[in-house]
Amino acid sequence: MTDTPAATPRKRIELTLRALVLGCLLAVVFTAANTYLGLKVGLTFASAIPAAVISMAILRMFKDSTIWENMTVQTVASVGGAMSSIIFVLPGLVMVGWWLEFPFWESVLICVFGGVLGVTFSIPLRRALVVEANLPYPEGVAAAEVLTVGSRGAEQTESAVRENAAGLWVVITGAVVSAGYALLVAGRVFAGEAARFIRLPASLGGGATGLGFGMQFALLGAGHLIGLAVGLAQLFGLILAWGIAVPILTSPDTIAWLTAHGIPSIATTLPAGIGAEELAGTVWSREVRFMGAGVIGVAAIWTLIKLAGPLIGGLASALAANRRRQGGEVLERTEQDIPINIVAGLSVACLIGIGFILAWFAQGNPTLAGSTALLVGGGLIYVVLIGFAVAAICGYMAGLIGSSNSPVSGVGILAVVIASVLMLGVLALAGLPADPSVVAFALIVTAVVFAVAVIANDNLQDLKTGQLVGATPWRQQTALIVGVIAGAIVIPLILNLLNKAFGFEGGPAGIADQPLAAPQATLISALARGVIGGDLRWDLIGLGAVIGVVIIALDAALNAATKGKMKLPPLAVGIGFYLPAAVTTMLVLGAVCGWVYDKAIRTTRFADVGRRMGVLLASGLIVGESLFLVMTAGVIVSTGDDAPFARFFPVGQGWPAMLAGLAVFVALTVGLYAWVRNRSARV
Repeated sequence: MTDTPAATPRKRIELTLRALVLGCLLAVVFTAANTYLGLKVGLTFASAIPAAVISMAILRMFKDSTIWENMTVQTVASVGGAMSSIIFVLPGLVMVGWWLEFPFWESVLICVFGGVLGVTFSIPLRRALVVEANLPYPEGVAAAEVLTVGSRGAEQTESAVRENAAGLWVVITGAVVSAGYALLVAGRVFAGEAARFIRLPASLGGGATGLGFGMQFALLGAGHLIGLAVGLAQLFGLILAWGIAVPILTSPDTIAWLTAHGIPSIATTLPAGIGAEELAGTVWSREVRFMGAGVIGVAAIWTLIKLAGPLIGGLASALAANRRRQGGEVLERTEQDIPINIVAGLSVACLIGIGFILAWFAQGNPTLAGSTALLVGGGLIYVVLIGFAVAAICGYMAGLIGSSNSPVSGVGILAVVIASVLMLGVLALAGLPADPSVVAFALIVTAVVFAVAVIANDNLQDLKTGQLVGATPWRQQTALIVGVIAGAIVIPLILNLLNKAFGFEGGPAGIADQPLAAPQATLISALARGVIGGDLRWDLIGLGAVIGVVIIALDAALNAATKGKMKLPPLAVGIGFYLPAAVTTMLVLGAVCGWVYDKAIRTTRFADVGRRMGVLLASGLIVGESLFLVMTAGVIVSTGDDAPFARFFPVGQGWPAMLAGLAVFVALTVGLYAWVRNRSARV
């Protein structure tokens, strides 16, 4: 079969109703999948590439579809999926007991106002960070590559058409396999996790520790996407947490020494003879995780320091470009952003809306009602100053390391600490008590800033894709705003469903009583309560900060010694501290699987196609399992049965179910990668 170019489209079709509708539908799917994944493991995945593949397969039915129309679909779907990262903060309001569920309109407006600000705050940065800066934008470049080979246009070949069709089937197959395996786990045919906790011998201190991994294809796919460097850094954090910190803090000698010196420790309050699993798990969740917060905090600050110079230069370039436009310079179509007066108007409208939310919250609480003006004014100043700063920082980091790897959770942790400290100042000025309403107010302000951060993080990545395929910036920015609204509408619905079915750690129990870890929300809410309540374990955070400094030094030394070939990302190490061991282990295995697969096809003629297919397989694995478990939550809520699928299968027990699940999981993993490799070779 010969590769013949397709016909050139007769006219430029870009921002169309069908593209916006399809983009919104895909945004709903990816938002739901990312919401579950984020609450389960504290990570979300970039949905730009699978959204582009699905868009090209569907819009191929229209003869006049173009690469720019597919770009619009991908933009709407991608930003809608990114909006789900707000779940790193919002569940904290349930965990601190302020909300029992997620009020629809309040949750939607927090997401919309913060998300639109993320778009408007990052528009002035487009020229500096996307056009002029020499940043790799790994996901943006990859998405542009997928769009270029798969969309209708003068350079599209028959092999590109075949790749597009094959890619869609890879996504679907990965989704079906992961959903099917999740069904068997939900039916209790297979165990969903393999774990072992032990007490070390006296010669090694006698402390407790454990190891496990979750047999979940969503985790395998997420590991593939984060890559080997980040995966190994998380493994290093896992070793530091479970191989060093937990055994030391649970050692009888350590417990006796802490007791003798009056140093607070959760281990000193636990009963004698407690099991290894409960002892190690309690110490990790109540103490070691806060060390991870210290590592993340230091790593985030270090990132800000390194980015200060480029950010200042980027802002200066953006302002200079704006002055040229105001001087009457006519810009090319590919340089036309939403006019600055409209950007300013949208920003002001969002700030007014945020002010109403903060005022409504303050007026509804007797403790805060008398200080409404102070709280609203301070909150808006905080959103403007910190919001614009994090928009620039997250946009730059997305360009540097990609949206999926960008440490927005670290920015959120810093934002809540700063907000909580400022709230202490408000309390002192107004003479208010530090009650739960103050913690809730700090979390709401942080949620707005976090929405700004996650959308700016995704926005500039999408704009890079648009630049590479020749999209019109103002049309793409309009699509970004539509995507924000689509994602915002879905989020409270999914959160309420998951909250009722499973619940969150630290919050009210769900029907299934299998709480989702929601690691960032757990940590952020604990930080807010600790700072405002005055009982935060600063000693543990400080120890984590010292560890973070050491890791930064190790990263620099490793980078210099290997001339940039090897790195130890400090933020990834911190994530290894506070994610559950079973989650981190599976993410690492997924990263290794992805690396082995990429290495196996590196010298083949279909290396580029195979690499793209691997990304699509990983995305399908995440989407399939996540959507199935969201659907499971709906069944649990509607039936009141905590295991609705168990009655349809012979229930497995203990080691047989664990070993059977492990064998099937390994076989399916090997089979899927082999199938994708063979399919790539035939494209």
